[in-house]
Amino acid sequence: MKFAIQINSSPYHASASVTAFRFATAVLAQRHEIFRVFFYHEGIYHALKSAAPPDDELSLFKSWSELAQKHDLDLVVCISAAQRRGLTNENIADGFRLGGLGQLLEATILSDRFLVFG
Repeated sequence: MKFAIQINSSPYHASASVTAFRFATAVLAQRHEIFRVFFYHEGIYHALKSAAPPDDELSLFKSWSELAQKHDLDLVVCISAAQRRGLTNENIADGFRLGGLGQLLEATILSDRFLVFG
């Protein structure tokens, strides 16, 4: 099964972000495919390169980057939401890229399931 995921909440504001990451990890472990993860609204903060969570907390920035590298995931950050919040190509974390709502639409069309977290 092919999944598309949208994340709307900031990395540490709500449990939705951790739940989304755990869901993605479980889906990949069961040999399903994730077509794209789209970070929207406050979710764009997952891609902030300069974020430095405390050592005893899960680093979602690092975790998403590592998962993307391991499984060749497409992590797309909404460019409009990013620009409103000061996120640019210069401060985006490894593994993420800026894109538009067209990439979100494409993901919903080409995937079997579309899930929204946050």
